[in-house]
Amino acid sequence: MDPKQKFEELRNNAKKDLENFSDCLQELILLRNKYLAKKGLIPLMMNNIKDVEDKKAFGELYNSCKNEVEALFNAKISELEAKKLNEELKKEKIDITLPGNNYDRGVANPFYKVINEIEDIFLGMGYSIETGPEVDFDKYVFELLNIPHDHPARDMQDTLYIDNNLLLRSHTSSVQAHVMEKAKGKPIKIICPGKTYRRDNDDMTHSHQFAQVEGLVIDKNINLGNLKATLELFAQKMFSKDTKVRFRSSFFPFTEPSVEVDISCFNCKGKGCNICKGTGWIEILGAGMVHPNVLRMSGYDPEVYSGFAFGIGIERVTMLKYGILDIRKFYQSDLKFIAEFKKVVEE
Repeated sequence: MDPKQKFEELRNNAKKDLENFSDCLQELILLRNKYLAKKGLIPLMMNNIKDVEDKKAFGELYNSCKNEVEALFNAKISELEAKKLNEELKKEKIDITLPGNNYDRGVANPFYKVINEIEDIFLGMGYSIETGPEVDFDKYVFELLNIPHDHPARDMQDTLYIDNNLLLRSHTSSVQAHVMEKAKGKPIKIICPGKTYRRDNDDMTHSHQFAQVEGLVIDKNINLGNLKATLELFAQKMFSKDTKVRFRSSFFPFTEPSVEVDISCFNCKGKGCNICKGTGWIEILGAGMVHPNVLRMSGYDPEVYSGFAFGIGIERVTMLKYGILDIRKFYQSDLKFIAEFKKVVEE
């Protein structure tokens, strides 16, 4: 048979097979292989080229037939793939009239918001943040802080002991003792936020676990005026710019002199209300000048260096700032409680 007629016949047969073909993609691929695979009907025609005189004309006929049949099959395959995709899209069609899923935006617990605020305030004053172990040795929790063995803080009713030398820290002042030991007589300006533990009955205003931020500054020529200015700036940034600070004499074994620190009531501006119990003042923290014995035990010469320390109860500040009455709410993972402060916290 003339090569031209043979190629024309192959071309026509491929068209007829495609016309009678079902919509099965796998069967279409098998049919395509029948004509175009390595041993398909069209490639096998090349075996006859050795018997043809005009090989160039034969090659042109071969390429023309192969390209045309290949284009027919590719078009059909693309058509079936598009049809399959449309069917899948119809199955996955989304009904936009259905109500959507609403996700509530998370809200920061006011307790942690206050911690972040306190840290930001003191970082802005040039302090660095230090942390330490919650389970610590007697040496750091008591001895290096000038707390003698007969001090009430060592009593089992206050402190949670693991053994005679190991305990759950009852204040974050233990971190200050670690930092002073490592500083080896160099200046210090730090705050130490963290959890503390004491043997206490849980009620609305007390908890066996609570949090503190304690501060420590040691350098040359540090005085009580520096302490008051620092705490006054802190109070104004935390509560209001009109807040005033008042010192009252007190006693702590690790400071001398020691003071209880009150702030003017941010609610009534000193006139007297239920928050300040009619006094116009709110007790907020304890502070004082670092005791010479504490300086001496940590390698500082009290004739050259001085310093001040303060301790802030985070729950206390948070309860005052947001009007929370029950300290236990901070630790109960109650989403309803958190939701109450959504607007307040975001502001």
